[in-house]
Amino acid sequence: MSSPSFDRGVTPASETTAVPGAEVHHAHRDVTGGWLRPAVFGTMDGLVSNFALIAGVAGGSGDSSIVVLAGLAGLTAGAFSMAAGEYTSVASQGELARAEIAIEREELLRRPDAERDELARLYVERGVESGLAQEVARQLSHDPDQALEIHVREELGLDPRDLPSPYVAAVSSFVSFAVGAAVPVLPYLLGSTSLIPALIVALLGLFLTGAAVSTVTSRSWLYSGTRQLVLGGVAAAVTYLLGTLVGLGLG
Repeated sequence: MSSPSFDRGVTPASETTAVPGAEVHHAHRDVTGGWLRPAVFGTMDGLVSNFALIAGVAGGSGDSSIVVLAGLAGLTAGAFSMAAGEYTSVASQGELARAEIAIEREELLRRPDAERDELARLYVERGVESGLAQEVARQLSHDPDQALEIHVREELGLDPRDLPSPYVAAVSSFVSFAVGAAVPVLPYLLGSTSLIPALIVALLGLFLTGAAVSTVTSRSWLYSGTRQLVLGGVAAAVTYLLGTLVGLGLG
């Protein structure tokens, strides 16, 4: 089968062949974990969306009980929505991946010589001498399971033994969204009747969450924290203004 154009992933250090006497100068962090993206996105989304919701309701109503009700409803609905969306998305992605892997497995059974030549061409395109590429492809194709894994990695950019789990993604999204969404509601639950305490803790939470993201990116903590603070603050300001206008119109 033809080789589609996919981004090539970095082979984990644990799967590379160690050269005797060679020094290991660095190690890479896991950038393919199924929990990190939904957890970070869920926390950010919970903070921003529920704080914006609370701000909008507070702008249109002075009743703190209504604000609390809106905040708890937003937390519950958002957490379940995030979990369902992540589960469906990751499950569908996994089903597509497994379907493509099955196609590749069938091709290896039906046309082993053509698949071996295809693998050799991939190595030639990367600069390996033709004869050596053919020999490497021949040796790697002795084990059907190994051959399948190599073809899937090279052609699809996937690790057939480490596909993302929809359950991990769903639970991560649910918990992280709920935690983020609870932050701006907490001052009201503790007796506050003003938006100011919720504003302070929400903006602080946005900054700290953004700063925490910098530990897994190349950005500085100040840049990441400030960026999230500004984005969340703008969203809350817009919804507060909208809520105030609607409240005036209904008053």
